[in-house]
Amino acid sequence: MSQADAGDCVTRIGALDRGALAGLLARYGLALETVDHGAAIPGSYWGAPEAGLLGARLYARDDTPVHSVMHEACHYVCMTPERRRALDTDAGGDYGEENAVCYLQIVLADFLPGYSRAAMCADMDRWGYTFRLGSARAWFERDATDALEFLRAERILDGHAAPTWRLREDVSAA
Repeated sequence: MSQADAGDCVTRIGALDRGALAGLLARYGLALETVDHGAAIPGSYWGAPEAGLLGARLYARDDTPVHSVMHEACHYVCMTPERRRALDTDAGGDYGEENAVCYLQIVLADFLPGYSRAAMCADMDRWGYTFRLGSARAWFERDATDALEFLRAERILDGHAAPTWRLREDVSAA
């Protein structure tokens, strides 16, 4: 399935409570900025309808997939403070951080009313995320130990894999 075909099958932010989404992002110091339908999305690495990041502002339209908003937000949470300070469109990061981002977006899905981990995993699969075990859910449940360890080591998740609502910190400041 192409991303164009998948686009009809994934949950869009217009289907969620915008205040709840904005509130979740605000816990990490991110401001949700919505743009008009059809308008370009500032800071979007992949182009519309994908979410965009410029500093501590996350841009989206009603047709932006929830997984895209959460993926970019989780990049913001998981990146180093130096990268966060200079953030302009390209979140960057290495393989380990990318896995942590995917894991965290699944965890945080449960904090969005009307959405869930299962919905996030299904949307990730429909959009075309790829995992060795064939699905986001199988990866999350059976193959993501490295991602969980990253998130715990950075104090983004606690010992019970629950959010601490903290951003990754500079190791020299810790």
